[in-house]
Amino acid sequence: MKGNQLLNRFSFTMIVVGLVIGMGIFRSAATSAQHAIAPSVYFAAWLMGGFVALCGALTYAEIGSRFPVTGGYYKVFSYAYHPSIAFAINCIILISNAASLSVVAIIGSGYIAKLFPGTPWTDVHKALLSAGAIILFYLINLRGLRMSSRAQNILMVIKIGMILVLIAALFFPYEQATTVATAAVATPSMGWLQSLGYSLIAVSFTYGGYQQTINFGSEVENPAKNIPKGIFMGIGIIIVLYLLVNFSYYQIIGFEQMKGEKEIAFVVIEKVFGAKGAAIFSFFLFFGVLAYVNALLMSNPRVMYAMSDEGTIPKIFSKQNEKNGVLVVSLTVFALTCLVILFFAQTFDAILNFTIFLDCFGMVASSATIFKLRKQTKHLDGTGIYKMKLFPLLPLIFMLTYCFVGVSIAIQTPKTALIGVIVLGAFMLIYFVSQRFKKA
Repeated sequence: MKGNQLLNRFSFTMIVVGLVIGMGIFRSAATSAQHAIAPSVYFAAWLMGGFVALCGALTYAEIGSRFPVTGGYYKVFSYAYHPSIAFAINCIILISNAASLSVVAIIGSGYIAKLFPGTPWTDVHKALLSAGAIILFYLINLRGLRMSSRAQNILMVIKIGMILVLIAALFFPYEQATTVATAAVATPSMGWLQSLGYSLIAVSFTYGGYQQTINFGSEVENPAKNIPKGIFMGIGIIIVLYLLVNFSYYQIIGFEQMKGEKEIAFVVIEKVFGAKGAAIFSFFLFFGVLAYVNALLMSNPRVMYAMSDEGTIPKIFSKQNEKNGVLVVSLTVFALTCLVILFFAQTFDAILNFTIFLDCFGMVASSATIFKLRKQTKHLDGTGIYKMKLFPLLPLIFMLTYCFVGVSIAIQTPKTALIGVIVLGAFMLIYFVSQRFKKA
């Protein structure tokens, strides 16, 4: 890539911020609080989540520097592992992305439901509303719609603006939160470490996205300096914003009351800016959710196209519409997967645990490739590529944390963990069966 087309430090920092800040902060804080036995556990989980995100982003950035290929997050598996593992993990990443889309759609439906306070909304109703959004953008994508970078920039401005509004609420007059005992998931008998593990599940979802820095390792000016500084600055900005938003929740709503509020940001805005302000906030949040749904419906079928083009999955997944180039089969299968997951679980917490449990496999397996890459690409050392300091401590911290989160999910919801393991095993079986058919 030409020098004038490389990303400078500021641009790379903004990419890191944009990759991580999504819709989770407007819902997952309540879920994280439910499992925290004390505010110290809650805020420790958010600090730890930020530090782990930093370790992960630095690890993936070096992987991208040593293995600079398009779609590196997926292709690195083929390089480092057996094809069956690469196939299985790539597939569960797609399933995880579908689950993530369903989670965000549920967040949006919960906030849009607040605009109709007289209606008795149930989890089924919210799932139907979420399904409607998915189907709508599926139909739009079938017609060949392409989301422009301008629309993505507008979405980013909206998300940052909404986060700043939540932080600004601290400086406006509001009624001080009162302590009222509420039923919570966490129990007094739960230990501090166990509570931290449960609280980290939702936090992990909110900090996700930094793994995509793997795709920019060879596209940054002076990567040895700008990548670590850009990641430190980007993750630092995110940690500060998330902690301030969580302090706003904690201060305005109260720790015990946070546990019972699903649409937690709505409650903050309503208490400070009134019902009209909360309604406007919810409207813009739902708009952001729709854009996110559209973006995932656009990007993931292209991953399936790449896998099909390499012969990993059947060629039918690379079939395109002759008129508009839409990947009809891939798009349809991905949208159906989102709908199946949505109605299989229906609730935010159930889909969240399933998403993060699958992510644990992908995160640990992909970050572990750094050890092989360090050995295989020693000749690149000293050539200007990014090489992290404190190796192997940082990737080990990252991997152990995701193992901790995965074990926490298995303890909390063993059925969800079992389904995740079965899904992984099923994809490996599908790979070997398909290879036999090819040989035959």
